[in-house]
Amino acid sequence: MALNFDVVGVKGDPVESSWTSKDTLLYALGVGAGVNDLPFVTENTGGVPQQVLPTFAVIAASGGGAIRDTGADFRKLVHGSQAFEIRGGALPAEGKLNVSGVVTGIYDKGSGAVITSEGTGVDPETGEVRIITRSEIFVRGEGGFGGEAGPKDNWTAPEREPDHVVAFETDRDQALIYRLSGDRNRLHSDPEFARSAGFETPILHGLASYGFAGRALLQAVAGGDPERFTAMSGRFSAPVLPGDTLTTSIWVDGDDVLFRTAKTDGTVVIDRGRATIKA
Repeated sequence: MALNFDVVGVKGDPVESSWTSKDTLLYALGVGAGVNDLPFVTENTGGVPQQVLPTFAVIAASGGGAIRDTGADFRKLVHGSQAFEIRGGALPAEGKLNVSGVVTGIYDKGSGAVITSEGTGVDPETGEVRIITRSEIFVRGEGGFGGEAGPKDNWTAPEREPDHVVAFETDRDQALIYRLSGDRNRLHSDPEFARSAGFETPILHGLASYGFAGRALLQAVAGGDPERFTAMSGRFSAPVLPGDTLTTSIWVDGDDVLFRTAKTDGTVVIDRGRATIKA
């Protein structure tokens, strides 16, 4: 099936996205939060009101459906990058948004195509934009159509030691927990399916690794306060296996933060990371 370029710039109809306290608690567990993160994993601890991890924004503002009409073969899709921006304060433990999506570009990378999209989550009561998400999807084998290569990212790691280094160990069962937040792709749970895709064992969701990096940023830079954490982006560069340790190196320059997440062997799994965290 050929790619449909006519969808670029056409905003889809909004769909409702809602979540409960249980959803935000389960998400936090799915990205490795635990007894040291009680505000994010309990709702009834004395004197500890429930809070929501900022990276839950990618779940809360999902469902815009921008990719569906591009004609892309979903068996060839690879999640390339993810970004979010939160407006109007930290996300509530339970809430509702009207989410609409739009394909913002289809670019020719030679061996494949990159589809960029944006989702906007609007508070249905106030009409205010609460979340904007941006993502890139790489479609293997769909390049070579003579299109533009797309914008370049000038991210470079500072020539100094990181200001913070935070290591979190993922659990061998991590993907089985994270999938309960909505992504039931068999690649993350079915050993036979994973082998058919070229992996020895099911791999961890990219957005789960993204959540681990977000927790590292929240802890090291934001002092655990989600009100200060307003934006984050990163490019997925290598798969993660449940049980891997993820180490996030962080450079801080005022409100602007750069980061990179790697496995113990040095393989970078999230590259070109940026975050906005208020001082």
